[in-house]
Amino acid sequence: MTAALALLFKLAPLYLMVVLGWIAGRYLEASGRHIAGIMMYIVLPSVVFAGVMSAPLSAEIIALPFLVMGFCSLLGLAHLVIAQRWVRDDSANMIPLTVATGNTGYFGVPLALLLFGEEGLALYIVCMLGTTLYESSVGFYLAARGRYGVRDCLLKVVRLPALYAFFLAVVLNLAGGEIPSVLMPLFDNARGAYIFFGMMIIGMSIVSFRGLAGNVRFTLLAFAGKFVAWPLLAGAFWLIDGQLLHIYDTAVYQAIFLISITPIAANSVVIATLLETAPRQVAGTALLSTLFALLYIPLMISWAFGA
Repeated sequence: MTAALALLFKLAPLYLMVVLGWIAGRYLEASGRHIAGIMMYIVLPSVVFAGVMSAPLSAEIIALPFLVMGFCSLLGLAHLVIAQRWVRDDSANMIPLTVATGNTGYFGVPLALLLFGEEGLALYIVCMLGTTLYESSVGFYLAARGRYGVRDCLLKVVRLPALYAFFLAVVLNLAGGEIPSVLMPLFDNARGAYIFFGMMIIGMSIVSFRGLAGNVRFTLLAFAGKFVAWPLLAGAFWLIDGQLLHIYDTAVYQAIFLISITPIAANSVVIATLLETAPRQVAGTALLSTLFALLYIPLMISWAFGA
Protein backbone atom coordinates (compact mmCIF):
# COMPACT_ATOMS: atom_id res chain seq x y z
CA MET A 1 0.00 0.00 0.00
CA THR A 2 2.85 2.38 0.83
CA ALA A 3 4.51 1.68 -2.53
CA ALA A 4 1.22 2.31 -4.35
CA LEU A 5 0.73 5.66 -2.59
CA ALA A 6 4.32 6.67 -3.37
CA LEU A 7 3.68 5.75 -6.99
CA LEU A 8 0.53 7.86 -7.16
CA PHE A 9 2.44 10.77 -5.62
CA LYS A 10 5.08 10.47 -8.36
CA LEU A 11 2.42 10.47 -11.08
CA ALA A 12 0.39 13.45 -9.83
CA PRO A 13 2.49 16.18 -11.58
CA LEU A 14 2.02 14.43 -14.93
CA TYR A 15 -1.76 14.76 -14.68
CA LEU A 16 -1.36 18.42 -13.78
CA MET A 17 0.63 18.93 -17.01
CA VAL A 18 -2.24 17.46 -19.04
CA VAL A 19 -4.67 19.90 -17.39
CA LEU A 20 -2.31 22.82 -18.08
CA GLY A 21 -2.13 21.76 -21.72
CA TRP A 22 -5.93 21.73 -21.95
CA ILE A 23 -6.10 25.22 -20.42
CA ALA A 24 -3.46 26.46 -22.88
CA GLY A 25 -5.34 25.01 -25.84
CA ARG A 26 -8.78 26.12 -24.69
CA TYR A 27 -8.09 29.62 -23.42
CA LEU A 28 -4.73 30.65 -24.91
CA GLU A 29 -5.27 29.04 -28.33
CA ALA A 30 -1.89 27.31 -28.06
CA SER A 31 -1.04 25.16 -31.08
CA GLY A 32 -0.14 21.57 -30.31
CA ARG A 33 0.99 21.08 -33.92
CA HIS A 34 3.84 23.59 -33.65
CA ILE A 35 5.04 22.12 -30.37
CA ALA A 36 4.77 18.60 -31.84
CA GLY A 37 7.24 19.54 -34.59
CA ILE A 38 9.73 20.89 -32.06
CA MET A 39 9.34 17.73 -29.96
CA MET A 40 9.91 15.29 -32.82
CA TYR A 41 12.75 17.08 -34.60
CA ILE A 42 14.69 18.78 -31.79
CA VAL A 43 13.79 17.65 -28.26
CA LEU A 44 13.36 13.89 -28.78
CA PRO A 45 16.71 13.41 -30.62
CA SER A 46 18.45 15.26 -27.77
CA VAL A 47 16.87 12.98 -25.17
CA VAL A 48 17.75 9.83 -27.16
CA PHE A 49 21.35 10.95 -27.69
CA ALA A 50 21.92 11.77 -24.01
CA GLY A 51 20.27 8.53 -22.85
CA VAL A 52 22.45 6.30 -25.03
CA MET A 53 25.63 8.22 -24.20
CA SER A 54 25.08 7.68 -20.46
CA ALA A 55 24.32 3.95 -20.68
CA PRO A 56 26.96 1.21 -20.19
CA LEU A 57 26.95 -0.61 -23.54
CA SER A 58 27.79 -4.22 -24.41
CA ALA A 59 26.65 -6.51 -27.24
CA GLU A 60 23.77 -7.86 -25.16
CA ILE A 61 22.74 -4.42 -23.96
CA ILE A 62 22.90 -2.95 -27.49
CA ALA A 63 20.61 -5.78 -28.64
CA LEU A 64 17.90 -4.83 -26.13
CA PRO A 65 16.45 -1.82 -28.01
CA PHE A 66 16.16 -3.93 -31.15
CA LEU A 67 14.49 -6.74 -29.19
CA VAL A 68 11.92 -4.30 -27.80
CA MET A 69 11.52 -2.74 -31.25
CA GLY A 70 10.78 -6.23 -32.61
CA PHE A 71 8.10 -6.77 -29.97
CA CYS A 72 6.55 -3.39 -30.84
CA SER A 73 6.59 -4.16 -34.57
CA LEU A 74 4.91 -7.53 -34.03
CA LEU A 75 2.17 -5.98 -31.91
CA GLY A 76 1.71 -3.01 -34.23
CA LEU A 77 1.37 -5.04 -37.42
CA ALA A 78 -0.98 -7.59 -35.85
CA HIS A 79 -3.30 -4.91 -34.47
CA LEU A 80 -3.21 -2.89 -37.71
CA VAL A 81 -4.71 -5.89 -39.53
CA ILE A 82 -7.52 -5.99 -36.96
CA ALA A 83 -8.01 -2.21 -37.02
CA GLN A 84 -8.36 -2.02 -40.80
CA ARG A 85 -11.24 -4.48 -40.64
CA TRP A 86 -12.89 -3.31 -37.41
CA VAL A 87 -12.26 0.42 -36.83
CA ARG A 88 -13.09 1.42 -40.42
CA ASP A 89 -11.99 5.06 -40.46
CA ASP A 90 -8.73 6.99 -40.90
CA SER A 91 -7.82 6.49 -37.23
CA ALA A 92 -7.09 2.78 -37.91
CA ASN A 93 -3.51 3.57 -38.96
CA MET A 94 -2.84 5.14 -35.55
CA ILE A 95 -3.56 1.84 -33.77
CA PRO A 96 0.01 0.47 -34.25
CA LEU A 97 1.38 3.48 -32.33
CA THR A 98 -1.19 3.48 -29.53
CA VAL A 99 -0.85 -0.27 -28.98
CA ALA A 100 2.83 -1.00 -29.42
CA THR A 101 4.55 1.94 -27.72
CA GLY A 102 3.74 3.52 -24.36
CA ASN A 103 4.38 6.51 -22.16
CA THR A 104 7.77 5.01 -21.35
CA GLY A 105 9.51 8.35 -20.82
CA TYR A 106 7.02 10.57 -19.01
CA PHE A 107 5.64 7.74 -16.86
CA GLY A 108 8.24 5.04 -17.12
CA VAL A 109 11.35 6.94 -16.04
CA PRO A 110 9.93 8.09 -12.66
CA LEU A 111 8.55 4.58 -12.10
CA ALA A 112 11.83 2.88 -12.99
CA LEU A 113 13.73 5.17 -10.64
CA LEU A 114 11.26 4.41 -7.86
CA LEU A 115 11.35 0.64 -8.43
CA PHE A 116 14.89 -0.08 -9.61
CA GLY A 117 17.08 2.79 -8.37
CA GLU A 118 19.74 4.63 -10.40
CA GLU A 119 21.46 1.47 -11.65
CA GLY A 120 18.22 -0.14 -12.85
CA LEU A 121 17.12 3.13 -14.41
CA ALA A 122 20.00 3.08 -16.94
CA LEU A 123 19.01 -0.43 -18.05
CA TYR A 124 15.39 0.63 -18.34
CA ILE A 125 16.33 3.61 -20.54
CA VAL A 126 18.24 1.33 -22.92
CA CYS A 127 15.18 -0.93 -23.24
CA MET A 128 12.94 2.13 -23.58
CA LEU A 129 14.91 3.24 -26.62
CA GLY A 130 13.38 0.28 -28.48
CA THR A 131 9.98 1.98 -28.36
CA THR A 132 11.58 5.21 -29.58
CA LEU A 133 13.19 3.39 -32.51
CA TYR A 134 9.83 1.83 -33.35
CA GLU A 135 8.05 5.20 -33.12
CA SER A 136 10.62 6.76 -35.43
CA SER A 137 10.57 4.00 -38.03
CA VAL A 138 7.96 1.25 -38.33
CA GLY A 139 5.33 2.97 -36.19
CA PHE A 140 5.65 6.32 -37.97
CA TYR A 141 5.56 4.59 -41.36
CA LEU A 142 2.37 2.64 -40.55
CA ALA A 143 0.70 5.77 -39.19
CA ALA A 144 1.67 7.85 -42.23
CA ARG A 145 0.35 5.18 -44.63
CA GLY A 146 -3.12 6.30 -43.63
CA ARG A 147 -2.57 9.57 -45.54
CA TYR A 148 0.53 9.18 -47.74
CA GLY A 149 1.97 6.80 -50.31
CA VAL A 150 4.87 4.43 -49.68
CA ARG A 151 7.53 6.78 -51.08
CA ASP A 152 6.32 9.77 -49.09
CA CYS A 153 6.12 7.68 -45.91
CA LEU A 154 9.67 6.42 -46.33
CA LEU A 155 10.91 9.95 -46.94
CA LYS A 156 9.22 11.13 -43.75
CA VAL A 157 10.83 8.28 -41.78
CA VAL A 158 14.38 8.91 -43.03
CA ARG A 159 14.01 12.59 -42.11
CA LEU A 160 13.36 11.80 -38.45
CA PRO A 161 16.56 12.71 -36.57
CA ALA A 162 15.92 10.45 -33.56
CA LEU A 163 17.19 7.45 -35.55
CA TYR A 164 20.47 9.18 -36.40
CA ALA A 165 20.84 10.42 -32.82
CA PHE A 166 20.61 6.83 -31.56
CA PHE A 167 23.23 5.37 -33.91
CA LEU A 168 25.59 8.31 -33.47
CA ALA A 169 25.41 7.96 -29.69
CA VAL A 170 26.11 4.21 -29.89
CA VAL A 171 29.23 4.81 -32.00
CA LEU A 172 30.51 7.60 -29.74
CA ASN A 173 29.76 5.65 -26.56
CA LEU A 174 31.61 2.55 -27.77
CA ALA A 175 34.53 4.75 -28.83
CA GLY A 176 34.77 6.12 -25.30
CA GLY A 177 33.33 9.53 -26.07
CA GLU A 178 31.51 11.65 -23.50
CA ILE A 179 29.19 14.62 -23.58
CA PRO A 180 31.19 17.75 -22.62
CA SER A 181 30.23 18.98 -19.18
CA VAL A 182 29.42 22.42 -20.56
CA LEU A 183 26.62 20.84 -22.65
CA MET A 184 25.08 18.70 -19.90
CA PRO A 185 22.64 21.43 -18.72
CA LEU A 186 21.36 21.64 -22.29
CA PHE A 187 20.50 17.94 -22.37
CA ASP A 188 19.04 18.03 -18.85
CA ASN A 189 16.76 20.87 -19.90
CA ALA A 190 15.75 18.98 -23.05
CA ARG A 191 14.68 16.01 -20.91
CA GLY A 192 12.54 18.27 -18.77
CA ALA A 193 10.96 19.89 -21.83
CA TYR A 194 10.31 16.45 -23.30
CA ILE A 195 8.24 15.45 -20.27
CA PHE A 196 6.49 18.78 -19.75
CA PHE A 197 5.40 19.54 -23.31
CA GLY A 198 4.77 15.89 -24.17
CA MET A 199 2.09 15.67 -21.50
CA MET A 200 0.71 19.13 -22.31
CA ILE A 201 0.11 18.14 -25.94
CA ILE A 202 -2.41 15.54 -24.74
CA GLY A 203 -4.38 18.32 -23.04
CA MET A 204 -4.02 20.73 -25.98
CA SER A 205 -5.52 18.18 -28.35
CA ILE A 206 -8.70 17.84 -26.29
CA VAL A 207 -11.24 20.57 -26.95
CA SER A 208 -13.77 19.06 -24.58
CA PHE A 209 -13.57 16.37 -21.91
CA ARG A 210 -16.95 15.05 -23.12
CA GLY A 211 -16.88 12.06 -25.43
CA LEU A 212 -13.19 11.28 -24.91
CA ALA A 213 -13.58 7.75 -26.26
CA GLY A 214 -14.71 9.06 -29.67
CA ASN A 215 -14.79 5.99 -31.90
CA VAL A 216 -15.40 3.35 -29.23
CA ARG A 217 -14.00 0.58 -31.43
CA PHE A 218 -10.68 2.43 -31.70
CA THR A 219 -10.53 2.94 -27.93
CA LEU A 220 -11.42 -0.69 -27.12
CA LEU A 221 -8.82 -2.07 -29.54
CA ALA A 222 -6.16 0.35 -28.28
CA PHE A 223 -6.84 -0.65 -24.66
CA ALA A 224 -6.88 -4.38 -25.48
CA GLY A 225 -3.55 -4.15 -27.27
CA LYS A 226 -1.85 -1.84 -24.78
CA PHE A 227 -3.05 -3.30 -21.49
CA VAL A 228 -3.57 -6.96 -22.40
CA ALA A 229 -1.57 -8.05 -25.47
CA TRP A 230 1.65 -6.10 -24.67
CA PRO A 231 1.92 -7.34 -21.04
CA LEU A 232 1.15 -10.89 -22.17
CA LEU A 233 3.98 -10.72 -24.73
CA ALA A 234 6.38 -9.29 -22.13
CA GLY A 235 5.33 -11.98 -19.65
CA ALA A 236 5.85 -14.71 -22.26
CA PHE A 237 9.37 -13.42 -22.95
CA TRP A 238 10.07 -13.39 -19.18
CA LEU A 239 8.87 -17.00 -18.87
CA ILE A 240 10.59 -18.42 -21.97
CA ASP A 241 13.96 -16.71 -21.51
CA GLY A 242 13.96 -17.19 -17.75
CA GLN A 243 13.15 -20.90 -17.95
CA LEU A 244 14.79 -22.00 -21.21
CA LEU A 245 17.18 -19.54 -22.89
CA HIS A 246 18.80 -17.74 -19.91
CA ILE A 247 20.13 -14.87 -22.04
CA TYR A 248 19.06 -12.06 -19.71
CA ASP A 249 18.40 -11.68 -16.00
CA THR A 250 15.43 -10.57 -13.93
CA ALA A 251 16.34 -6.86 -14.19
CA VAL A 252 15.82 -6.98 -17.97
CA TYR A 253 12.53 -8.87 -17.67
CA GLN A 254 11.25 -6.31 -15.19
CA ALA A 255 12.34 -3.37 -17.35
CA ILE A 256 10.54 -4.74 -20.42
CA PHE A 257 7.45 -5.60 -18.37
CA LEU A 258 7.36 -2.04 -17.00
CA ILE A 259 7.50 -0.73 -20.57
CA SER A 260 4.55 -2.97 -21.47
CA ILE A 261 2.21 -1.61 -18.78
CA THR A 262 2.72 2.12 -19.32
CA PRO A 263 -0.30 4.01 -20.74
CA ILE A 264 -0.62 5.07 -24.37
CA ALA A 265 2.29 7.28 -25.39
CA ALA A 266 1.94 11.04 -25.55
CA ASN A 267 4.20 10.79 -28.61
CA SER A 268 1.29 9.05 -30.37
CA VAL A 269 -0.61 12.32 -30.00
CA VAL A 270 2.46 14.22 -31.26
CA ILE A 271 2.62 12.07 -34.40
CA ALA A 272 -1.15 12.13 -34.95
CA THR A 273 -0.99 15.92 -34.72
CA LEU A 274 1.92 16.14 -37.18
CA LEU A 275 0.19 13.82 -39.67
CA GLU A 276 -3.24 15.37 -39.07
CA THR A 277 -4.64 11.86 -38.57
CA ALA A 278 -7.37 11.72 -35.90
CA PRO A 279 -5.42 13.74 -33.28
CA ARG A 280 -8.49 14.24 -31.06
CA GLN A 281 -9.30 10.53 -31.16
CA VAL A 282 -5.73 9.60 -30.21
CA ALA A 283 -5.52 12.33 -27.55
CA GLY A 284 -8.81 11.28 -25.94
CA THR A 285 -7.78 7.62 -25.88
CA ALA A 286 -4.34 8.50 -24.52
CA LEU A 287 -5.91 10.54 -21.71
CA LEU A 288 -8.35 7.74 -20.84
CA SER A 289 -5.44 5.27 -20.72
CA THR A 290 -3.52 7.67 -18.49
CA LEU A 291 -6.44 7.83 -16.06
CA PHE A 292 -6.87 4.05 -16.20
CA ALA A 293 -3.16 3.63 -15.44
CA LEU A 294 -3.66 5.22 -12.01
CA LEU A 295 -5.11 1.92 -10.77
CA TYR A 296 -3.76 -0.48 -13.40
CA ILE A 297 -0.04 0.18 -12.94
CA PRO A 298 0.12 -0.17 -9.13
CA LEU A 299 -1.87 -3.43 -9.36
CA MET A 300 0.33 -4.89 -12.10
CA ILE A 301 3.56 -3.85 -10.37
CA SER A 302 2.36 -5.35 -7.09
CA TRP A 303 1.48 -8.59 -8.86
CA ALA A 304 4.59 -8.92 -11.06
CA PHE A 305 7.31 -7.45 -8.84
CA GLY A 306 5.90 -8.16 -5.39
CA ALA A 307 6.21 -4.43 -4.61
